[in-house]
Amino acid sequence: MNLRRALPFIAVLLAAVAAALLLVPRLIMPAEDSREVRFVREMIQHHTQAIDMATRIRDATTDPELRTLALDIMLGQQEQIGQMRGWLTLWGRPWAGDGMTAEHARMMGMATQAEVATISTQPEKQAEVTFLQLMTRHHQGALAMVPPALESGVRPEVQALARQIGAAQSAEITLMTRLLKDRGAQPLPAPGAAGGSMPGMDMGEHQH
Repeated sequence: MNLRRALPFIAVLLAAVAAALLLVPRLIMPAEDSREVRFVREMIQHHTQAIDMATRIRDATTDPELRTLALDIMLGQQEQIGQMRGWLTLWGRPWAGDGMTAEHARMMGMATQAEVATISTQPEKQAEVTFLQLMTRHHQGALAMVPPALESGVRPEVQALARQIGAAQSAEITLMTRLLKDRGAQPLPAPGAAGGSMPGMDMGEHQH
């Protein structure tokens, strides 16, 4: 076979080799201490609390815009939890790890059990403000969790989900800030800022 006739076969071979090399990162399962496993497990924990808060306010409020927002959070984040649990299963990793400590959870915007419970016990209008404040801070914490998942070497499917979370929750923060303003209220200090807990609330164990 002369070189001219061999060129198409060489091109196909090179393409096959390139495709195989692109698949190598996907074939290597993330280690227990990898950025992928940590991000997925912590985001599952984070999402689980968001769904709890959204479910509570949807039961507590009659405001149609807030009920729609709550449903969007419930459905969207439950779907993402299913996706992330699927990855852990494929990677041969248990769904639950050590979880975030109470301090790390607070830094990532998570609420205490006492804070979450107030959504179900306060009068409707006050519960709406509490939810919007807690969820805005919660979303800000999620945005802080995104950058490490976008670093070089992280699996592309994890990067794609991190971008999706960042875009969706940024948009929801804008909406919730407006809804707070409509109610004459302001967001809580961002996670990690001084005075980030709600007045009168203890800093007990966070929900896992």
